[in-house]
Amino acid sequence: MINLRRIAILGNHLPRQCGIATFTHDLHAAVRAARPALDTAVVAITGAGTSHDYPPCVNFEIRENVLGDYSRSAISMAATDTDLVCLQHEYGIFGGIAGSHILEFLDHSTIPVVTTLHTVLAEPTLAQRRTIERVIDRSTKLIVMADRARALLQTVHNVPDSKIEVIPHGIHDRPLCSPDDGKTALGYEGKKVILTFGLLSPNKGIETMLDAMPRILQASPGAVYIVLGATHPSLLREHGEAYRDLLLAHAQTLGIENHVVFVNQFVDQATLLDYIAMCDVYVTPYANEAQMTSGTLAYSFGMGASVVSTPYWHATELLRDNLGILVPFADAETMGREIAGLLTDPTRRQAIRARAYAASRSMTWPETAKRYLEVFDRACAVVRSAEPKPPRGLQAAFDSSALPDVEIDHFLSFCDDTGMLQHGHYGVAAREHGYCLDDNARALLLVSALARQGDTRIPGAASAPLMAFVRHAWNPDTSRFRNFMSFDRRWLEDTGSEDSHGRALWALGDHVRSSAEATHVTWAVALFAKSFPQATSFTSPRAWAFTLLGLNAWCSAVVGDLQARRLRQSLAERLMSLIQEADNGEWVWFEDVLAYDNARLPQALIQTGLATGCDAYVTAGLRTLSWLMTRQTSPAGHFRPVGSDSFGAARAMPKPFDQQPLEAAAAISACLAAWSATGDMAWRARAITAFRWFIGHNDLAISLADPRTGGCADGLHPHGRNENMGAESTLSYLLGLAELRAMTQSAVTRDRAESRLGRG
Repeated sequence: MINLRRIAILGNHLPRQCGIATFTHDLHAAVRAARPALDTAVVAITGAGTSHDYPPCVNFEIRENVLGDYSRSAISMAATDTDLVCLQHEYGIFGGIAGSHILEFLDHSTIPVVTTLHTVLAEPTLAQRRTIERVIDRSTKLIVMADRARALLQTVHNVPDSKIEVIPHGIHDRPLCSPDDGKTALGYEGKKVILTFGLLSPNKGIETMLDAMPRILQASPGAVYIVLGATHPSLLREHGEAYRDLLLAHAQTLGIENHVVFVNQFVDQATLLDYIAMCDVYVTPYANEAQMTSGTLAYSFGMGASVVSTPYWHATELLRDNLGILVPFADAETMGREIAGLLTDPTRRQAIRARAYAASRSMTWPETAKRYLEVFDRACAVVRSAEPKPPRGLQAAFDSSALPDVEIDHFLSFCDDTGMLQHGHYGVAAREHGYCLDDNARALLLVSALARQGDTRIPGAASAPLMAFVRHAWNPDTSRFRNFMSFDRRWLEDTGSEDSHGRALWALGDHVRSSAEATHVTWAVALFAKSFPQATSFTSPRAWAFTLLGLNAWCSAVVGDLQARRLRQSLAERLMSLIQEADNGEWVWFEDVLAYDNARLPQALIQTGLATGCDAYVTAGLRTLSWLMTRQTSPAGHFRPVGSDSFGAARAMPKPFDQQPLEAAAAISACLAAWSATGDMAWRARAITAFRWFIGHNDLAISLADPRTGGCADGLHPHGRNENMGAESTLSYLLGLAELRAMTQSAVTRDRAESRLGRG
């Protein structure tokens, strides 16, 4: 046996009120009892805006929407010599779209992960597929609770059978007793009791059971239907008790209100088991089949209840071979007839109870814990016996060591105590052209990007004037940003372009999400909050795209801003409408022309789709980006950005010159967004190809970037490069380099971790 010393179980935990919390509590207690010498702990997920008085077994708490908590907990486990973590996965308990925040934990984990999948979907959305397949990839072993879940993992996600273990939901080992024994204590002596338990929500199918009650009462006039459980917390937060009130009103309409009891509380485990023990029929009338696991079904089955259920996946599997009764979905007539038949036929009812109790003995928590521990031992054995493997994928062909370091000497030479100058004469800043918001916003994006990356930082003496410039660009008289300023600090306009306003919002939103300086975040929050509503009236598609990039960052950091979310959806829908109008199957774009910063439009749709869970946005972004990249790839295979000579030409193939660094930077970002959405390595390769344009893989085989200083030439002409090195070009190179370095470092870190863990 592998000498496991310490494990952690990650999931919701009591006193949080949900099925996963109860499961985590029971699994932890059973594992601890099965192997007392093993040091066990719990990492609890806490919902947004809530707090709980956790028991001592909870050693670490992850706040659902705080991304940093996930990485810190993974690092903490390694530091405390934890041998393995058992992850309880359910999409809805982790932050991010489709619970994607859990990937931050997995990406930082250096120990084996055994994941219990409480839900496996037959038709996951794109966001759900992206999340679950990375969870699968990062896990050494997967545990599911039904054979149906195993089959879906194999057919939908191509998981090898050797990686999957089927361990049914654990149950409490209580003796089989007569329901009448417990009725007196709970006040139901002499009644025929039908029970449903769980957090109350519309998908539980309670309406069907209420509609079945009149038929049941005809056969068994003394029957009572108990609905045990509090209203689901998320439903309660959004709608109060409106749904429960609706059910009560429906019972009154049917004239059965004296035979229906709603127990509106989250009962403790002992009380729940007492209720199950005294029911004559346990019913789960769930409304659809896509329920892979039901803890309440497992508990009632394990206590020998006679169960009537709709044929959702777990019930179909558990109640086969006459271990219960299945009725069609939303069929009150059949449900009423079957329950009435059981209540009036004690011999049949007792036979079902006896068969279910006998069949469930292998599911008791002591037996379940033994099987979990066997999986834990095997998972660690797989990892420890794995031969070291070289890093895969991108590392083998193009890793961070193949990229230049981020040098900022040229960037700093353009910065003064006002901000960043916009143009250069050769490699020297041209003061006569002054400053612009566009470049200072891009510079602020670079500050945030390098702060996240950690290996290079913009000094405070340079970054502070950038923020001051963006702040001063705000014109309270027009409620818009100004763009151009002369070298003597005179604004040259009262209102700048929509694009410059959008870039400012992008930079501010990113700063809110990324800055570690609390005072800087407060500044950015205040300025973003008063400047983003103006984007409602914008007509420029690129301004929409820049604003969307800022809103995605903002909404990930400032949870619950409904106005921002509504604007984000509105702008995304505007981009979608443009595609529908312009797309004729051959011209798959937003407009009749290709112009500047083209790839930012599909990038904005892809990232907005990932942030909101809207597959249509992601699909449209990928389609338009794919179309664009085919037009930005030369016959020789290198990147060829849309030339500025093409601007304004309606539905024409792009001309090759002049080529601008802005387009390469946008292509890098968009392709990496596409890779993030799909996991397709081809998108990473396209991002690398776009970056190589800077370093000589272009039509003229001329390097535009100076890796010693971080400067970049202003473009590629038909006969050579533009020798001026202005702010836009330099920032494009540095932003593309920083983003690509971050991606390659992340990929290498994951590959090395997977090599150590024996994954992949």
